[in-house]
Amino acid sequence: MSELSKVVVLAGGLSHERDVSLRSGRRVALALRNRDIEVIEIDSDSSLLTTLLALSGEPGVVLFPTLHGASGEDGSIRDVIEIVGLPYVGSRPEACRRAFNKPVAKGIVASPTTRVPRGVVLPHSTFRELGAPALLDAIVKKFGLPLMVKPTEGGSSLGATLVKEMSKLPEAMIACFAYGNDALIEEGISGTEIAISVIDDGTRLRALPAVEIVPDSGFYSYDARYTAGLTEFFVPARIEDDLAERAAIVALEAHKHLGLRDISRSDLIIDEHGEIWFLEVNLAPGMTETSLLPQSVEAAGLDISDVYLSLVTNALARSPLE
Repeated sequence: MSELSKVVVLAGGLSHERDVSLRSGRRVALALRNRDIEVIEIDSDSSLLTTLLALSGEPGVVLFPTLHGASGEDGSIRDVIEIVGLPYVGSRPEACRRAFNKPVAKGIVASPTTRVPRGVVLPHSTFRELGAPALLDAIVKKFGLPLMVKPTEGGSSLGATLVKEMSKLPEAMIACFAYGNDALIEEGISGTEIAISVIDDGTRLRALPAVEIVPDSGFYSYDARYTAGLTEFFVPARIEDDLAERAAIVALEAHKHLGLRDISRSDLIIDEHGEIWFLEVNLAPGMTETSLLPQSVEAAGLDISDVYLSLVTNALARSPLE
């Protein structure tokens, strides 16, 4: 195995989550530099392939993607990375495609021990052709209120709305279609919202302490995620030990069933009856100063620089097809 010579942090891109990606990339780069690792930061733009091809000729180079949203998490950029032949941190393209599509991921993860909200997927064309008022009325009659409306792909709650009144549903649909062609409308589950990060540093796969999320507005929106002070976090979450253990198992099983690699974060809700609901999984969790993964790492008594370095060295050590 080549010795680690350089880490290339890939951030930015052209998705709606570009700013978050850049912030994540800066934090990862800083953490690795704290371990005296040479780090360069590159953007996902028209020069990316040329840059990667040049880097592929250098021994000991590892790519650390921190791209969020389309292309960064849908597997396409990782396909390019594999064509070039660079080792990289994170899940392979096939797993990305499974996890990035929320309805597909829910279908794979759902089991007798892991509940998922009931819902329906509506392409924009179907929504328009069948008549929005009658269709939305039928959905409310079937699933009731509240409803969660969100794009089938994407993250950071962009285009997502918690709908508590029928009159707000059309507006929520319009907001959703601004970020994607397909809308996922599912029953809104009330309870304690938690997120569990899963990491594999090459020695074992483990779930980190759960983060409890309490946004001031009652909904963990884009602003609530990335504006300091708008959300209160409790790490570890204020839940009973048996619930924490069960939730950790759900996150670990989601990671394994979807075929993810290195790192993921599952978003869950625990309802008033102690039932654990799987909402979605993030295969490129945010790593900004307000993100959940770094909080979980700290609560576990780990150093974020050491965690990122272990992910990088593990990526360098494994075979290209692992």
